[in-house]
Amino acid sequence: MDSLLITADSALRTLFVKHRAATSCPTVTDQATHLDALESRSAASLMRVNHVGEVCAQALYTAQALTTRNPVLRAHFTRACIEETDHLAWTEQRLTELKARPSILNPLWYAGAFGLGLLAGRLGDAVSLGFVVETEVQVGAHLQSHLDKLPTADHASRAIVAQMRDDELRHAQDAQDAGAMELPAPVKDLMRAAAKVMTTVAHHI
Repeated sequence: MDSLLITADSALRTLFVKHRAATSCPTVTDQATHLDALESRSAASLMRVNHVGEVCAQALYTAQALTTRNPVLRAHFTRACIEETDHLAWTEQRLTELKARPSILNPLWYAGAFGLGLLAGRLGDAVSLGFVVETEVQVGAHLQSHLDKLPTADHASRAIVAQMRDDELRHAQDAQDAGAMELPAPVKDLMRAAAKVMTTVAHHI
């Protein structure tokens, strides 16, 4: 019962509470950001997608922490979830600065990601960790693509995305070191396709 209450509390906090980062938001101190209206809209769309990704990360790690019976692994997932909260706060802050809103479909994204996390967890710890590795590798590549797409003058967003990319790849390596198994190619392809749907929709809604 305690685990279920904690899980429900995590979901509500992710979706409806203003987040505070434990680590200061990355910045480029010697370069100010000045964007025109078109650049601001473009940056906002990309940062909304990144915010959705962090909502999904909260759901995934929370579900995986709930399903594992290994206390060490549960602590691993919980720690990663806490670290991802920084990303959630940073992207939320940047959206506010860009006068943009998060995706109105965040509850749907959270529910879908939580379901995937539960499924991965039910298949065993090695599979669950393998799911983390593949997710974080794909997210890292996605964030790198955003660095290529963000307006050159948007130093604020670029600093955040670069730090997020590095953190996600570190999470992938941590999961690999913890005993992740390699997922089959068709599973990776399905994950990539699902992510494409999410990022395409969240770009606009």
